[in-house]
This record gives sequence, structure tokens and C-alpha cells, in this order.
Amino acid sequence: MEKDINTLHSFLSRYSNAVIAFSGGVDSTFLARAAKDIYGDKLLLVTATSSTYPFYELEEAKSLAADLGIKHRIIVSEELDIPGYSDNPPDRCYYCKSELFGKIKFIAEQEGYAAVFDGTNADELKDFRPGQKAKKETGVISPLAETGFTKQDIRLWSGKYGLPTASKQSYACLASRFPYGEKITKEKLDRVGQAEYELRNLGFTQFRIRSHENLARLEFVTAELEKAWHARKEIVFLCKKAGFNYVTIDLEGYRTGAMNEVLSEPEKLRIMKK
Repeated sequence: MEKDINTLHSFLSRYSNAVIAFSGGVDSTFLARAAKDIYGDKLLLVTATSSTYPFYELEEAKSLAADLGIKHRIIVSEELDIPGYSDNPPDRCYYCKSELFGKIKFIAEQEGYAAVFDGTNADELKDFRPGQKAKKETGVISPLAETGFTKQDIRLWSGKYGLPTASKQSYACLASRFPYGEKITKEKLDRVGQAEYELRNLGFTQFRIRSHENLARLEFVTAELEKAWHARKEIVFLCKKAGFNYVTIDLEGYRTGAMNEVLSEPEKLRIMKK
């Protein structure tokens, strides 16, 4: 059943103005467009740049904010500077979100904004996401999740709004490409970011490059696996050009949270309750 946009508008109307943590992805772009209907020019988008956020995503976020006609600010939130983050523990996202939301919350308090929103959707509440704890601690609100908007709902309404992100691939920060415990460095992040950028230019729409030291494990959606096989020589060339020594295609294909598969359910619960 299609979600009623008025439900979201009604929720947003509880606040006089807002700041949105804006990545330029499917969810935060839709939220920004819906929030503009309510707040007009009393809305601010904040995008954090860092080593885990590739240059092409930053440029797209700038372009989207300009097209939406919403005030947009770029800040720096460098996760690699957070003690322990680069060691890549299972609760890595908690430290990242604590840093990011803390900075955005400070802007909101200093400039008189009533609320800070993020683009978390209803589907994500079912997943392993340690960053949700940081959201609660900083008082960040997730209007899409609160009103039951799923990714499918968001893509549907994004299409109705004519947003270019309606069919954009789901994005997660580059740190999610590494198995827990593998040291994350700027060089490794740049390597993954460059290789994924090149594969996008080949026309692949929904995929991930998982980095296992010098091996690139590529996850493609089922519909693009055959295309990947036929383009394997070019894919290998581009991945090696980016800095990988070995390249392989994962036969299970693309799935979100693949790196969480090594964690048991009790371990996930323990981490979420820390």
C-alpha cells in the first residue's frame, strides 16, 4: 500500500525549521524535497566530507542541493581522526555517527534550528546499525522511519517528485567495504572509491566492491551478473589500475550489510546494547 505523503508532512509540521544530514542519497534527497514543502527557506542541508565519502558523491550532493534550491553547507567530519575508528571494530559506525551528529547538532543549536533530521528509513530499523545509538544520544530524528516510509516508498515518491535519485543505487560509506578488523587507511578508501567510480562509468547500477587487503570481491545484483562476466577483462583492468592485485566476483551477488554476515546474532545484540 502506497504511503501517504501527508503523513510525512504532518510529522515535519511539528517543528518550525530543521537541519538535515544530507548525503545526496535516495533517502536524504527525498526527505529534503518533502521538508522544503513545509519549511521553505527555513531549512538547511549539511553534508560532511571525509575520506569515506568519495568526491563524486560530494559533487552530486552539491548539485542536488542547488537543484532543490535549499541552503547547503559543507563541513569536515574526518572519521580516520577518531581514536580506534581505523581499527574497524564492529561498532565502527557508532563513532562515525557520534562525530557527525554532534557537529550538526552544534550547528542547529548555534543557529536556532528546532530539529536535526537524518534519512534513516523504516527498512533500516530491522538491520544491524550501531549508528542508531549515536542518533538517540544526540537527539537526531528520523522522519522517514518514524512515519513508516520504506525504501520502496521513497523511490516511488522520488519518482513522483521527479528527483534524479529515484533510481540511484543505495549508498553506504566506503568504510563498509572492509571486513571488521582490517585496518582502514585513506589509501585503501581511495582505492575502493576509484574502482567503484570506474565501474559506474561502465554502466553498472547496483554493486559493491568489498576490499579484502589486496583482493577486490565484487558484488553485483543478479540482473547485472551476466554483464559483469562479459565485461570481466575490463573490470579486472580497472580494479588493478586502482591498486588491487586480485579481482573476483561474488556468486551470491549484491546484498546490503554483507560484512555483518560474520557476526552472530548474540554478538550484534551485545554491540547494540553497549
